[in-house]
Formats: sequence, C-alpha cells, structure tokens
Amino acid sequence: MSKFYVTTTIYYVNDVPHIGHAYTTLVGDVISRYWKLKLGDRNTFFLTGTDEHGQKIQQVAAEKKLSPKNFADSVVPRFKEAWKALDINYDFFIRTTDPRHEKVVIKLLKKIRKNGYIYKGIYKGLYCVGCEKFLVESDLVDGKCQLHPNKKPEYQEEENYFLKLKELSERVLNKIENGEYEILPQKRKNEIVSRLKQGVDDISISRAGVSWGIPLPWDKNHTIYVWVDALINYFSATQFLRGKKKFWPADIHVIGKDIVWFHTVIWQALLIAAGVELPKVILAHGFFTIDGQKISKSLGNVISPQQLVERYGSSDAVRYLLLSASQTGEDADISFQRFDEKYQSDLANGLGNLVQRVTKLCELKNFVQSFISPNLSNIPNLPSSFSSHLENFEFNLVLEELWKDFGALDAKINLDKPWEKSDDEAGKNLKVYVEKILQLTLPLSIFLPLTATKIQQIFKGPKISAPSTPLFPRLTIA
Repeated sequence: MSKFYVTTTIYYVNDVPHIGHAYTTLVGDVISRYWKLKLGDRNTFFLTGTDEHGQKIQQVAAEKKLSPKNFADSVVPRFKEAWKALDINYDFFIRTTDPRHEKVVIKLLKKIRKNGYIYKGIYKGLYCVGCEKFLVESDLVDGKCQLHPNKKPEYQEEENYFLKLKELSERVLNKIENGEYEILPQKRKNEIVSRLKQGVDDISISRAGVSWGIPLPWDKNHTIYVWVDALINYFSATQFLRGKKKFWPADIHVIGKDIVWFHTVIWQALLIAAGVELPKVILAHGFFTIDGQKISKSLGNVISPQQLVERYGSSDAVRYLLLSASQTGEDADISFQRFDEKYQSDLANGLGNLVQRVTKLCELKNFVQSFISPNLSNIPNLPSSFSSHLENFEFNLVLEELWKDFGALDAKINLDKPWEKSDDEAGKNLKVYVEKILQLTLPLSIFLPLTATKIQQIFKGPKISAPSTPLFPRLTIA
C-alpha cells in the first residue's frame, strides 16, 4: 500500500512560536495536504510536536520557579494554538515527555549499545546551552557559537557515553553519495559531504550533570543527550501509535538549515547503528530576516503567527504571505511593508477582486450555474505542472502559476466585456470564468484551504450572488 510520512522539526519549548516555526510547519502542512489528496487521509501521516528536555529547559524553568515539566506544559498549548490559527492539519502532536516516546528511545539506545556502537569516555570541550550542542572548532566564530554570539560557550569536562560517529560516518557518507537518502537543497548536501570527508569525531550521547532528561537505562547517573532524544521522535511516533508502523521510514523531514548536521548525519548514524531503515528526504529551508535583521527577542522583532492573522484577518492570508515569501531552501528578508503590499496586490486586488467581479457579473446577467464543481479531494483534477512543482517542493512556483492564471482570467474579462453583451451571450463567457475559477480551487486548497472552500460555496449555484464580505478585505492599517 502506498503511504507518505512527513515530519517537521519538533520545537524547543524555551520560547513561544514565531514565524520561523510557522514557516517550517506550513511547508509540512502543504506537503501533507498534497499527499492526502493523492493517497487519502489514511495513507498519509503528518507529525509535528515539541522538544521538552535538556539543560536549557531546566534553566528557564528554574528562573520561572517552575518544575521543567510544568514549564513545558505551560508552553506546549501556545504551539497548538498557533497551528490552529494557521489551519495546520497535523495528524499527531508528539511531546518528548510522553512516556510512550521515552520507552522507544530507551529501547533504541539499548539496541545501539548491544550492537557495539556506544562506549564510555570523557568529554572535554565547549558546549552551547542555547543550541544544546557540543561545539567543534568549525562551529565557532571569534570563539562564540555562530547562532548565539551573545552567549559565551561553557567549557565542560565530564564523563559521558559516546556514539562511534567516526566509524559510522563512512557508512553515512556512502549512503548519501549512493542516493540512499536525499539532502535538499543541493548546496546543503554539498556542505554535509564536504564536512564528512574532512573527518568527524565520536559524539557524546549522554549528560552527567543534567537531570532533566530520560535516564540512560544502563547508567541512571546519566540522562540521554537532548538531541538524541529529540531525533528519535520521528521514529517513536510510528512505534507507539496504533496502525502507524507502516509509515516508517519517513518520506521527508522538513527542517531549518541550522540543524542540517543533526538530521543528515547524527540521525542517520543512530539509525544505522540500530539497524533501522533511513528516512528518504531531508528538506532544509532557509531563514527569515526582518528588515535585514535576524529574528531575535533582544531586538524585539519576533513576530508570532497570531499577530499576522490579526493583522491580515485570516489564516489563509498569512499562509500565502509566508509560503510565497521565498524559494524553498533560500533565505528571505521580510517586512510588514512588503507583506502589506503583497496582501493588497495579490489577495485583496487580485484573487479577492476577481471573485467579487465575476459574482457581480453573474448577478447582473442572471447567470445560472449548471455544472458540478470539481471535488477538492480528487487529485486527477490537479494539473500536471502543479503536481510536478509540489513533488519538487517548489511551492513559490505553484503560487506564481496560480496567480498568473487568476491574472490571465481577469485580463480575459476585460477583453470579453461581458457587461456589454446580452444575458445569453454573456452567460457563455461567465460559464468559462466560473469553470476556470473552480478548476483552480483544487491546487489553491493545498495552500489556502479555507479560501478554496469559500470559493466553491460562493459558486455553488444555481444562482450566484456576490458575497457581502470580500474574500480579502482591503487593509485599513495606517
């Protein structure tokens, strides 16, 4: 039986969701919606969730005078609320504090140790608490972590358990070069291959001084390193959820470019060591900057998904603005001004105005709809070019093509001038317009699901009337 399994990064609960998290999850949602059209809901599985262990959570919780678990419990609903606000249709939300997940993690690590890939040693070096990551020389810029330049890395020397990554990395490299799994975009693959060829060291898979985590089953003085615990979530959900075993291996992991190494090397090494099949594709998207600046709490420029929904009035507007902001895999600089302009041109004056215009013409010319709307769950109705772009994760190209079609239809109306024709004559034109709009609701539903459904309702007929409220009202922001 055909199946498709898509995952997003699971998000660290040291902070609330922002547009970077939102973009990752939207990309996963679009991929999932496409495959659900193609294979059906029962054969598609979309996983997201939260990463809740580690030193950083322990510290933040202590600052707030909460237990780590109570702190995580207070943050997790914020992610669920954000995904609801963006109409994210995930199938399961996993938490790394779920006892079912913890059992799978323990079982997998026991297997890796039994297979001879784990040993005890002494770790000496720098550690970035912000990344929950042991640092090597190539990670540093002016002696600081590249992602947390304002935080001084901590020197640590502790007894840990290690994974034989140096030995496993040769097999990882062979599998990348043989195409057994794919790293996208190509430049990320090139970076990983280059780093592997330079040689890697064994890595710690436990912490001795961090109590907030899953205890190692063979040494309770150690907890499992948070990244190892977190990566296993993609596999664990398929093991403890009834009927989900068939979905492993994952068809695609959607991640940010800052965590490519963990997802394309360490994760694969763990799976190889455990004798588990590897995921098929790792898709790493770029970062958003705002007016040229990195998104940062200290700069005060963090934007939540709910802020955008409130500003633009609907989840679909935000989905469109974020998904069309960049080519998947590339960085993008955004701003409220650019979003405002794109909302007005593409949504209010574009699609929204087109629907309003055609419905008013239908009223004026007494048009009666006499055909059946296309089924929003019927993939054969999806044009092949859209399918090709979607399967190559070229979401911006799908949206560009859709909006070209909307623009071409608007231009055709100007050329036909149906308002100057008799009702019967104009009806022939209107039939073409309505059929074309409804045809485009299928690919539109993957990106703007609520809007696609509204359009189908508006043109359901037999009599068609202009909606009292535009699909995308013009902005009144000063």
